[in-house]
Amino acid sequence: MPRFSIIVPVFKVQGFLRECLDSVLGQSYGDFEVVAVDDRSPDGCGAILDEYAERDPRVRVLHLPENVGLGRARNAGLEQAKGDYVLFLDSDDAYTPGLLAAAADRLTGAGDPDILVFDHVRTHWWGRGGRSDASPLLDRAGLGTFNLRENPEYVHLFLVAWNKAYRRSFFQEHDLGYAPGLYEDAPVTYRSMVLADRIACMNRIGVEYRQRRQGAITRTPGRRHFDIFPQYEGLFAFLEERADLAWARPLLFERALDHMLFVLAREDRVTPADRPDFYREIRSFHRRRLPEGFTPPEGPRGTEMRLLASAPYASYAALRGWRGLRATAAKGKRRAARTVSGRSQRAWYAAQLRLPLDPHLAVYSSAHHGGVTGDPAAIHAKARDLAPHIHGVWVVREDAVGTVPPGTDHVTPGSARYHAVMARATYWVNDVNWPGNLVKRPGSVHVHTHQGTPLEYMGADLLTKPGARHGFSVPQMLRRADRWDYSLVANRHSELVWERAYPCHFTSLRTGSPRNDVLVNGGLSGFRERHGIPADHTVVLYAPTRRDYRRGGHVDRIDVARFAADLGAGHTLVVRLHPSLASGPVRGLGLTELDQRGVVVDATDEPCLQDVLLATDVLVTDYSAVMFDYANLDRPIVVHADDWPAFTASRGAYLDITAEPPGHVTRSYRELARLFASGSWRDEESARLRAAFRARFCEFDDGRAAERVVRTLLLGEPLTGPGAVRIPGQAVGRDALTSA
Repeated sequence: MPRFSIIVPVFKVQGFLRECLDSVLGQSYGDFEVVAVDDRSPDGCGAILDEYAERDPRVRVLHLPENVGLGRARNAGLEQAKGDYVLFLDSDDAYTPGLLAAAADRLTGAGDPDILVFDHVRTHWWGRGGRSDASPLLDRAGLGTFNLRENPEYVHLFLVAWNKAYRRSFFQEHDLGYAPGLYEDAPVTYRSMVLADRIACMNRIGVEYRQRRQGAITRTPGRRHFDIFPQYEGLFAFLEERADLAWARPLLFERALDHMLFVLAREDRVTPADRPDFYREIRSFHRRRLPEGFTPPEGPRGTEMRLLASAPYASYAALRGWRGLRATAAKGKRRAARTVSGRSQRAWYAAQLRLPLDPHLAVYSSAHHGGVTGDPAAIHAKARDLAPHIHGVWVVREDAVGTVPPGTDHVTPGSARYHAVMARATYWVNDVNWPGNLVKRPGSVHVHTHQGTPLEYMGADLLTKPGARHGFSVPQMLRRADRWDYSLVANRHSELVWERAYPCHFTSLRTGSPRNDVLVNGGLSGFRERHGIPADHTVVLYAPTRRDYRRGGHVDRIDVARFAADLGAGHTLVVRLHPSLASGPVRGLGLTELDQRGVVVDATDEPCLQDVLLATDVLVTDYSAVMFDYANLDRPIVVHADDWPAFTASRGAYLDITAEPPGHVTRSYRELARLFASGSWRDEESARLRAAFRARFCEFDDGRAAERVVRTLLLGEPLTGPGAVRIPGQAVGRDALTSA
């Protein structure tokens, strides 16, 4: 008996079917069967299914004699299922890698609950969307189980068949099955949720939910959408027969009305001509099934539900129209307010620019106003000690204000004080460019720290890589870089690259990287204690970078769950994604769930990268600039370069990191696993390669970089240190890229 039975109803999806089946058959966990139901599809689906069944014994095909629709096709597959758990997958959707292995582990860990619910991501024809609204709920559920009566908020989980694994005996015991027609998911989902004693959640994206440009039944207007009423009638008829489920009636009644009103408002479902009839059907349902003690929720939807008791369609339509007009008017007012606000801000900023520069004011920013981090943070901390008369103010986005350390003065972009600070600060310190609408005043000092030693192409060099520079203007970026006075470098390689990539008129300062002072000086880290990592564990940090040859930037080069398992006892795998991948769906594809179960530690949100580096014993990366920082620790580094040709073709690189690596290079997962199993990752050859790498790329990092910057640029003292010289900037000339 297999662990999973995956039921795939198939109808007119020949263009997507192979992708769907491949996503299942390619899973790392193999204890499953696929029951594919050919719902008399008129295209080539039947032949494709037979082809897969002939190739793989786990695939069984059921050819129906006539078309019966999605719900009854699922039922037909269910009758053939033999697995402990049943999953339903629509044939134009796909599983994400590792789903079944994660589900198997989660089910075992939860003691085989009745239902397991997981997440999904919408995949549009133009690309993948973001995380679903269910993610916070799934995360809150933790690793235990619950029932809906005690946790009614979980009734808001996405109302579909394919985001769940049902224990087959539970499904059979309660005679659950899908009715014909649209909205067949609703009664089965709600009925199973109220009947289940133990429900588990997994905060992992398991399904790529395809949003087809055309052809989706649920987005085709017509009378078929009236099927929603018999579906909910069946559900409430069942509830009426079960006195023990009286608690669920108000809860599900609110969900039913919300669903019906949602469908009514959608022009791609109910035509304007059908709306009066549809509204009357909702009122009829409301009249028949209104449970005792039901109270509509607050807000606009609750107002609509209250109308159902007595108001005709005209009143509802007037409410919707009035709300639409009010929304339009409010939108116009907001647009006008933004215009007035923009004018006021510009006027205020212009007035501040007429005031003299404040010689005792410095403004800092890092990671696009993302918090108090990186080189600017190290410089600010040192300035507090050595130049306390220079007041430092940070620019921090609203969504990052909560990360600002106590006692740190900060402003948010666009505020009145922001414009005042930006107009009058003498010293500007940033690791990315400041916004283009800010004026560089004579006498101000702009310090650009960068975000590490460059491996991949940057600045003007991206002109030859259109995919990598998609979405931003190189000429505009260079005009912003024209405001730099000083560019900080940690090595001669960076010095040469920055002058090539940013043909502007700054002066290069061989100061070293301020953020790496703590690595050179051997600072303390609380990372292990915060994450409960045993003191005797070997901590492996995996820090992959983004890819420009894939939309969204994320490519899974290794299976981190497998890597963690192969490392074995006495090891902890820490994963830190590229900052650009911290939000969005990437972590939901497995990292969040693995972190929750303790398989790996997700360090992506750690505000201080150096704190993470100090806590680890070895770095595994591909082409991330973190390797240049990590080399200061003189600890082993492994470069996993299985797609180096594709990376260099799409992004470009200033050196061949596979020919001049900081340690061993692997080009397949097998090589990587063997390297760690044998212990070769820390052998003499690794140390030899690392020594040469450190000599070249940690040249000016001596633990005093922040002090050097403060003394030289804020206090006006002579530049000191090994090789500490000023490299004058290029001559100022016409912007040759203006017409590019």
